[in-house]
Amino acid sequence: MKILERSLKTCPIVQRGEYTYFIHPISDGVPLIKPDLIREITTEIIKIGDLNVDKIITAEAMGIPLATAISLCTDIPYAIIRKREYKLDGEIAVHQETGYSKGELYLNGVNKGDKVIIVDDVLSTGGTIIALIEALRKAGAEIKDIICVIERGDGKKIVKEKTGHTVKTLMKIDVIDGKVVIL
Repeated sequence: MKILERSLKTCPIVQRGEYTYFIHPISDGVPLIKPDLIREITTEIIKIGDLNVDKIITAEAMGIPLATAISLCTDIPYAIIRKREYKLDGEIAVHQETGYSKGELYLNGVNKGDKVIIVDDVLSTGGTIIALIEALRKAGAEIKDIICVIERGDGKKIVKEKTGHTVKTLMKIDVIDGKVVIL
């Protein structure tokens, strides 16, 4: 995970109110999302993930490049939990609350009995992953694995406490004195 580590250590840091954000291609789409970074992350997720699944599930928006790359390498289709309601038959709405936003998310394309893996960019508060788990439970899907690329904060612990699911992450970080530190 040398490319991911290097990209995290050199990414821009911005302060918004009380929160310090790291700006990274995987979490923000800027600077450029380079193929070698996506390739490294995809390879690692395929290596550690339980891919005996029917579908990959991700959240709009930054989980999409990850799910696309994994899907292309494995031929497993993916579904995106969206921020927009489509009012399709079987659509499932859940409330999402993160450290910086809240609102409804909408799941389509998942059926009862589907075996799924959740992939996402960042795990911080756990709010997005908890909402995905709730939507998938409502759909009757079986969650085989959950993998987030970057872990920051207590989200892993919160998800485990609230849902019983363990989240795997590729790299744990914090922002200290204006720099990303790999933990």
